[in-house]
Amino acid sequence: MPADPLTDAVSARICRHMNDDHAEAVVAYARHYGGVDTVEQARMVAVRPDAMELEVDGSSLQIAFDHTLSDSEDAHQTLVAMLRAMPKQPTT
Repeated sequence: MPADPLTDAVSARICRHMNDDHAEAVVAYARHYGGVDTVEQARMVAVRPDAMELEVDGSSLQIAFDHTLSDSEDAHQTLVAMLRAMPKQPTT
């Protein structure tokens, strides 16, 4: 099945999935890639070819990708790779 172009509708679908099913990953992106030490609330609001936009504690945060995303499958693979590249956090 071919991947979808990265349209506004596809961005909204990715964001809804991330916020509903992977909220801890969104917080991890804000901390690791956004440099935000303390995160009360974080949600993904857009995925564009060049960056993801998060809303972190009421402020907008742009996190650039290391390449220009080509489609929804590239977005998926890139978000997963970014998460896997983070150091493992100790569990408490």
